[in-house]
Amino acid sequence: MAVKIRLARGGSKKRPFYRIVVADSRMPRDGRFIEKIGTYNPLLAKDSEERVKIDLDRVKHWMDQGAQVTDRVSRFLEAAGVIEKKTRNNPKKGAPHKATVERTEEKAAKVAAAAEAAAAPAEAAAEE
Repeated sequence: MAVKIRLARGGSKKRPFYRIVVADSRMPRDGRFIEKIGTYNPLLAKDSEERVKIDLDRVKHWMDQGAQVTDRVSRFLEAAGVIEKKTRNNPKKGAPHKATVERTEEKAAKVAAAAEAAAAPAEAAAEE
């Protein structure tokens, strides 16, 4: 049986709340699970201790049994120090979008034109 440690969504519309569960990978996201091992409330502040609660002993037990961890849960476990941090390759993450680049270039051109316009009368006055 392929077992995963993953999130199961609860809560109402636009008010998400997740249970961290151990489930058979063939079951639906919010369907039957083997064991609930924690909770995640994304509506709380990032520095809140109540945001992510995990029973680390049970996580270690299930990982020893061969359970695979999903990406989001692995990030929680990395923050808790249970597993080593993976290196993720996202080269486009820091790059601005095309529209942002164009807007920045337009602003730079306007600033340069304004600086030239301000410098031209000052130079003319200095020559006289």
